[in-house]
Amino acid sequence: MSNNRVFRDRRDAGRFLAGLLGQYRCRPDVLALGLARGGVPVVYEVAKDLGVPLDVFIVRKLGVPGQEELAMGAIASGGVLVLNDDVVRGMSLSSEVIQRVAEAEGRGLLHREQMFRDGRPAMDVSGRTVIVVDDGLATGASMRATVLALRRSRAARIVVAVPAAPTSTCQELRALANEAVCATTPSPFFAVGQSYWDFTQVTDEGVRDLLHAAAFSRLPEGVGVCCTAPAIVRSEIFPMKDGIPSDAILFDLVGDADLVLIGAASHGIHEFCAARAAMTRRLIEEKGFAAVAAEADWPDALRVNRFVRGQGEDVTAEEALRGFERFPSWMWRNTDVLDFVGWLRDHNDRFGGHESAKAGFYGLDLYSLYHSIQELIAFLERVDPAAAARARERYTCLDHYGDGFDGQVYRHAAAFGAGETCEQQGVDQLVDLHRHAADYTRRDGRFTGDDYFFARQNARTVKAAAEFYRSIFSGGVSSWNLRDQHMADTLDALAGHLRHRRSGPAKIVVWAHNSHVGDASAAEVAARGEKTLGQLVRHRHPGDCRLVGFTTYTGTVTAAHEWDRPAERKRVRPALLGSLEELFHEVGEKEFLLCLGSTARAARTLTSARLERAIGVIYRPGAERQSHYFRARAADQFDAIIHIDATRAVEPLERTAGGNRGEPPETFPFTA
Repeated sequence: MSNNRVFRDRRDAGRFLAGLLGQYRCRPDVLALGLARGGVPVVYEVAKDLGVPLDVFIVRKLGVPGQEELAMGAIASGGVLVLNDDVVRGMSLSSEVIQRVAEAEGRGLLHREQMFRDGRPAMDVSGRTVIVVDDGLATGASMRATVLALRRSRAARIVVAVPAAPTSTCQELRALANEAVCATTPSPFFAVGQSYWDFTQVTDEGVRDLLHAAAFSRLPEGVGVCCTAPAIVRSEIFPMKDGIPSDAILFDLVGDADLVLIGAASHGIHEFCAARAAMTRRLIEEKGFAAVAAEADWPDALRVNRFVRGQGEDVTAEEALRGFERFPSWMWRNTDVLDFVGWLRDHNDRFGGHESAKAGFYGLDLYSLYHSIQELIAFLERVDPAAAARARERYTCLDHYGDGFDGQVYRHAAAFGAGETCEQQGVDQLVDLHRHAADYTRRDGRFTGDDYFFARQNARTVKAAAEFYRSIFSGGVSSWNLRDQHMADTLDALAGHLRHRRSGPAKIVVWAHNSHVGDASAAEVAARGEKTLGQLVRHRHPGDCRLVGFTTYTGTVTAAHEWDRPAERKRVRPALLGSLEELFHEVGEKEFLLCLGSTARAARTLTSARLERAIGVIYRPGAERQSHYFRARAADQFDAIIHIDATRAVEPLERTAGGNRGEPPETFPFTA
């Protein structure tokens, strides 16, 4: 019998078996499943060599009561029951006995699924070619149950692959599956273990370790290198559900970083907003993050901040979001942000009067010049009416615009020369605030450190916004750089303020578009001197930040066709050939996370420049290549990317006549 010992161990058998499955190498539709427990070491080597994802499939033997080593059938994932009619009839087993054993084994099966996958969801087999691997077959009962379960799950093609099995069992499975590959068929066949020199029992821990190695530690370098970029990426991705990585993956990615910047390829896609909010919740709850800093105007976000911290006059989350009334209102007035703001208020309410324990919501952007001035004057009226009067006189730049300043400045600022005037007045106001800070802190309890910081930030916003609006008409990239510089400065100022208030680290999650979160030094825009928030944060806080991007292949988006026009629900065209999004589509998974800092092979693949799509608040599909694509090296641009292949439009709180239409947009004067 020793002549039948072909394989050193299960992993050796897997490498041999992979050589018989070469036609499936690097194919995006292929998934390898290993039957637990013995099939997992074999399938690990098969999947590694073929460059395809792997998962575990659980089948439990139904032993005859009192003679448990004798199988009367098997039960598989999905509740599929397969019986050995000869054993059932020969042992006169009743349906009640079979049901009792099946229910007990079914509970054990569910427990093992949860334990082996460590919280990861099962991979979807629908429409895919599935290679099912075990360490060998005797009667084939477990494999028959697996094939039937996969048929029920609508696998497109089922390939059974084993190192050793009797000829008769292989023939049975060829009739049941689309293909059966039996590496050896010993005759006479005594037992599966007779084909191995080392047939040590595989433990539950061993199964978990291999699945973890495949999903988290990545495949060893130089082994099973595939010919296509999608196969390389596929071998190094993390599975997800609803765009949200598991806590273990998320927390490992974030590590001890204090700043986590989470992007989005569009402001108008539901999955991006919802997943970003869900990840932020976990970071606030479990990792002590103290604030969200959004690509939103400072005074409008401040209204939300007051609500979530139990201050201000707003009673509901919807009321708190009414500050976002100007175009594009749906960017923050949507159902996903509404849900998050409501959750953050509930979360903070649990801390009662412990203000330092509450998380806040802040804005980084500078568009709202008029509202920042109004907020600043309102603060001065509370603490120093004389200073408020001086401020009204100082901001003569409002005389031309009134409440319409923010929306009309693009067309009229140059004509009136208001930008330069407001910029200097903003500087004067900052000097005035600094000079009187000590006086304000002594005034009858109406003034707090938060109030003073907010007032100073409103003054900074006035100065920066005036300079920004004036620069729009000078051309070049100065206006973009001024905006992202202001966002980076605001983030640093906020972090410093929160550190002082909390007497400890200030961990902040940033919500912004990919075009701001991504590092511009890795994109073609660097050639014209453009900088981004993510680039500046990386430079200022090396090792203490993470940049995460989102991508999609197709779906719908909420956007406008022109600046200041109503929102429409538009179809997002399938990504262009040669783009990053098209590459991720070819990976063949509905959604996944790719951590570029720990995936050597995928990172090397993504160091070459590819097209990337950026949809802001305006979408113009008819000119998509010119309006919405740029080249970038994704491996250097982000620390991680979450891809969701098909996405849908975000739901604005206000419906418009064009809300259900289907085509084209960008953010004036930028794409984000």
